[in-house]
Amino acid sequence: MSAPTSGLRVYNTLTRQKEPFATIEPGVVRMYVCGVTPYDSAHVGHGMSMTVFDIIRRYLEHRGYRVRHIQNFTDIDDKIIARANREEIDPSALTEQLIAQWHEETKELNALPATCYPRATQEIGPIIQMIEGLIAEDHAYVVDGDVYFRVRSFPGYGKLSHRDLDDLLAGARIEIDERKADPLDFALWKAAKPGEPSWPSPWGPGRPGWHIECSAMSSTYLDGQVDIHGGGADLIFPHHENEIAQSEAFLGREPFARYWLHNGLVRLGGEKMSKSIGNFVRLRDILDRGLGPAFRLMVLQGHYRAPLTYSEEGLLAAERGLDRLRAAADPNAPTGTAEPDGAPVDLVALTAETDRQFHAAMDDDFNTPVAVSTLFDLARAINRTRAEGADAKAIEPARQTLVALAGVLGLDLLAQPEADAGDAAPFIDLLLRVRQDLRAAKQWALADTIRDDLANLGIEVEDTPAGPVWSRKTT
Repeated sequence: MSAPTSGLRVYNTLTRQKEPFATIEPGVVRMYVCGVTPYDSAHVGHGMSMTVFDIIRRYLEHRGYRVRHIQNFTDIDDKIIARANREEIDPSALTEQLIAQWHEETKELNALPATCYPRATQEIGPIIQMIEGLIAEDHAYVVDGDVYFRVRSFPGYGKLSHRDLDDLLAGARIEIDERKADPLDFALWKAAKPGEPSWPSPWGPGRPGWHIECSAMSSTYLDGQVDIHGGGADLIFPHHENEIAQSEAFLGREPFARYWLHNGLVRLGGEKMSKSIGNFVRLRDILDRGLGPAFRLMVLQGHYRAPLTYSEEGLLAAERGLDRLRAAADPNAPTGTAEPDGAPVDLVALTAETDRQFHAAMDDDFNTPVAVSTLFDLARAINRTRAEGADAKAIEPARQTLVALAGVLGLDLLAQPEADAGDAAPFIDLLLRVRQDLRAAKQWALADTIRDDLANLGIEVEDTPAGPVWSRKTT
């Protein structure tokens, strides 16, 4: 294992502490991040996870690492099958459409594409091979065409979620199946049901269970062991716990992943955002309004391990903050003639200190709230110095530093906001705030008039738990 190349320390869910970052292969980071199950449009919870691990990857590359970033698609699942049946389409047609949307949204959110996007349906061979290996070592068993992992065959089970087997058995939601040797055992392979997609296997036609695909993919694309395994905090148990068990049982060595990093969950009105309960804001609704960069800044202003409380007000506040950073970064911003306000700013010293504090914050478990605060301090100093009539050449090193450090976080301060959303968005947002006031005053007719007039102009309004959101109608 290589020695750390910097002072970077990361919080490891496995050990519950910050640890010096050291990679298996010198100069290379093997990073596996659990991807989406494409049965519906992505919501802002998916957008948060995408943004978090994009920021982590960008900073690692900034520090000189080469990152091999793998992110899977779970493109066969009960929810996919159920929706495809409802809409009377082939499941693969549904997933192809939603995967294409995901790639488009990744680009619009300015997230770097993964090195590879393996899909469960395209990795059946490696999945079957891993299951066969687990059966051979008595870590798994076959029942009527299903294959289950024998949880109690793996002594370390529960080490990620920090719960013992008795607690898990008492507190977890266990799928009842009297054919299983133990209620905690989980499916590696599911026998085919009538009308479902299936693939041939030594145990009969069927499809992979949820957890096994990630173990097989990391083994195939990242040589079995990974430096960083990432995902949302809701995946710690059972998904990531099961990944550890089946991967380490198959490989015969540990750890399967050196560092486990989990982003916090998005909340609306105090509840976790979830497609399954209909409590979500689509990522597309934000992107269509040209607010993707503002959403990124909103995520950056909270620590990646902390929950993010999403609100329309918070998103618009982030957009205003982004405007302040853009104004400071503008190389063509005019100078002013304002009188100096207080002691003069030593912009050279502040620029150097900003660079130092930014890297110190990011080296401390990717502490983006502190890193971003240093950028705002530098932006205020630039704007003040410019307003006092300073020569542009004197400001330029600070301005370039601001642009460069923001770029490390995926914020392009020199990009112009999208014209179609940038001009109209503030006025639409103002109309929606007026509409909210009218609804609060029970003036329903006037509130409906605003909604209907916006609809006539091609703007759809949807009332959500986070407040009203708008998007442009698509033809």
